[in-house]
Amino acid sequence: MTAPSALIAATVEHLGHYAPFDRMAREHLAWMAERLRLGYYAKGEAVLAPGHGEAQTFYVIKQGVIQGEREGEEAWLELHEGECFPIGALLSRRAAISTFRAQTDVFCYEMDAADFHALLRLSQPFHDFCTLRLADLLAQSQRQTQARYLSAATEQQSLESPLASIARRSPVSCSPDTPLRQALEAMREQGVGSIVVVEGDARPVGMFTVRDLIGRVILPGTPLDIPMRQVMTPDPVALPSTAHAFEAALAMARHGFRHVLVADGGRLAGVVSEKDLFSLQRVGVTQISATIRAAGDLDGLRRAGEDIRQLGHNMLAQGVGAEQLTQILSTLNDLLTLRVIELECAAGGPCRHSFCWLAFGSEGRLEQTLATDQDNGIIFAAEEGEDPGPIRAGFLQMAERINRALDACGFPLCRGGIMAMNPKWCLSLEEWKGVFGRWIEAGDPEALLNASIFFDFRPLYGQAGLAEALRDWLLARTTATPRFLHQMAANALRNRPPLGLVRDFVVASEGEHADTLDLKLNGATPFVDAARVFALAAGSGATGTAARLRAAGPRLAVPEAEIEAWIAAFYFIQMLRLRRQHEESEEGRAMDNRINPDRLNDLDRRILKEAFRQARKLQARMAMDYKL
Repeated sequence: MTAPSALIAATVEHLGHYAPFDRMAREHLAWMAERLRLGYYAKGEAVLAPGHGEAQTFYVIKQGVIQGEREGEEAWLELHEGECFPIGALLSRRAAISTFRAQTDVFCYEMDAADFHALLRLSQPFHDFCTLRLADLLAQSQRQTQARYLSAATEQQSLESPLASIARRSPVSCSPDTPLRQALEAMREQGVGSIVVVEGDARPVGMFTVRDLIGRVILPGTPLDIPMRQVMTPDPVALPSTAHAFEAALAMARHGFRHVLVADGGRLAGVVSEKDLFSLQRVGVTQISATIRAAGDLDGLRRAGEDIRQLGHNMLAQGVGAEQLTQILSTLNDLLTLRVIELECAAGGPCRHSFCWLAFGSEGRLEQTLATDQDNGIIFAAEEGEDPGPIRAGFLQMAERINRALDACGFPLCRGGIMAMNPKWCLSLEEWKGVFGRWIEAGDPEALLNASIFFDFRPLYGQAGLAEALRDWLLARTTATPRFLHQMAANALRNRPPLGLVRDFVVASEGEHADTLDLKLNGATPFVDAARVFALAAGSGATGTAARLRAAGPRLAVPEAEIEAWIAAFYFIQMLRLRRQHEESEEGRAMDNRINPDRLNDLDRRILKEAFRQARKLQARMAMDYKL
């Protein structure tokens, strides 16, 4: 082998250890290696800066550390061996926004911009990485997770499957005026357990199932010549064919249905049953929800709580994404909480009085993981001039029984006392307005901390109108008080993502948590806090972090791609939390949110760094908006 070809082979071998080069065809990697040159930069030297004009070179770090700096800001970026820059500037054919400075003596592979663009056309993996960098890395990580956890389930389809791929059979349908007997004959002939009632241009208006046959026909002795409009379930739940299987599972779990219609443009396209979903995944979402609804005592609900947690472990192993998994867990936890309250109310007590059970924190945002405690409260109605004290006294005893029942079902009591059985959080509508109003006026650290928990409230049971009235009042008050939003933004910026300048991550230096970082406090919370500020400023009533960012994006003129990058980064951190909790549970240890980043594989370390960078970009946007 000649010296030049040996050098090219060595370069190909070296680059092949890093994304995206590890997935490029060898001939394309060799093509790239032939066009690389080696550059050296002394410690402290600027490799690339905005003043250098339009970016003309693609850099891949061979050895050393590059630091990213922006004028007027602390260093926000740190790049290591195998990482490349400035991709965004090259794609846009503009100057770099940041100054890339050698933090140590640095050697870089360098390639001309023209060859960079040629390689984009030549190699699809390289193109995908450069144009969808974070999404591409996340897809790789998810494949690794599935390979790590899957065994017998590898052949199963994912809950990410679109409904179009599940609802393959043409739905059986009839008109609202069709006699019941004729509809039943059609169901028997087609061997189905449901029929869709449609009007006009295949617009679904109702649903009839075997369960309806028992409850509405056989038991009451309904004549078979009655038209279908009188026995159907009206306004059936419908999802587009592009929706995913997990959305159908969520709809079934929330409403207690066993079928969901698939409709595009108002036209019936298919039907998905719980049996269809079970054939995809043996995860039991609808089965667990049915068990919860049928539970008649605490023992049954305690077992359902265990099933929910086991379901979470199973779905994680099957590669379900963090956004879907946290929503499914939160939805089932909602159902369990609802059933606990229903059983309590069935026994009598103050449930006759108008009230609403509120979920706060991660439950309010539908972002619960495998390890979660309780954050809840009560809002009740009181007439003008009526003393709320006696009303509250009745609710507190009920609330304590509910809180302790939830504790028995696997949702520990909140150590901070944020529970409905605490008199501080069992209040009338006017009292809640008073509490929120004082926090907004004070803007002190305690008020801001409380706002970060309580402003994520969501109605769970009872008179949702009480919660909606409080939400409307809160949005009007916060948008009219820009000083408070400024204070919330300043407080959120105190929690910086743990990216280091000396090493990749800032970790605890001593004690039982040495060499670890908190993925909840330092990872997810910067996204959650910024999204809350943006939503309040935009007057959005959304409570979930992703929903808040998507709702606020257009108002703040943030490009959709940037919003989605923030959301993808947030959910990667959530996925790491879920994986960590899964591993701790399997080992019989208490679940928490701490990880040692040095124990992550190279890919996940790289994505975590990128996720923290996205958090910094989000915070930079908030700092710019509030001039902080």
